[in-house]
Amino acid sequence: MVISEKVRKVLNDQLNREIYSAYLYLSMAAYFDAEGFRGFARWMKKQAQEELTHAMKFYEYIYNRGGRAELNSIEKPPAEWDSVKNAFEAALKHEEFVTRSIYEILELASEEKDHATVSFLKWFVDEQVEEEEQVRGILGLLEKANGQISVIFQLDRYLGQKE
Repeated sequence: MVISEKVRKVLNDQLNREIYSAYLYLSMAAYFDAEGFRGFARWMKKQAQEELTHAMKFYEYIYNRGGRAELNSIEKPPAEWDSVKNAFEAALKHEEFVTRSIYEILELASEEKDHATVSFLKWFVDEQVEEEEQVRGILGLLEKANGQISVIFQLDRYLGQKE
């Protein structure tokens, strides 16, 4: 069964959101590298790579269902944040936006009785739970650090070693 035009469009929108997510996280990595936080930068680079993987999943799925992917202009992401904590707050806000977006696509696919897309999106629902949990955990540690640079450097080193 070929994908409906409505579902194809929202999946394409999500494909582009995932690419923007990678762009945003790469910008955060550049910020952290410039500030000397190599561990935070490494973590964000890994996140950027993961987001590109997500984008490719949408790309391949669209074609597997007989649709065509469309790449849009990618908005320039912010390049500066007031602090490490502010950058991770922005990352959490962005992940929550992506989660809402996935839910909206899931609702449309359900309305359209597109069971294949509903099944495809379940992986992303689970992935978003994990993504938000990771960022919330880091943000919680940064809040407990209460601006103490020695603790922030320890967290930076920990994230830089994390696989």
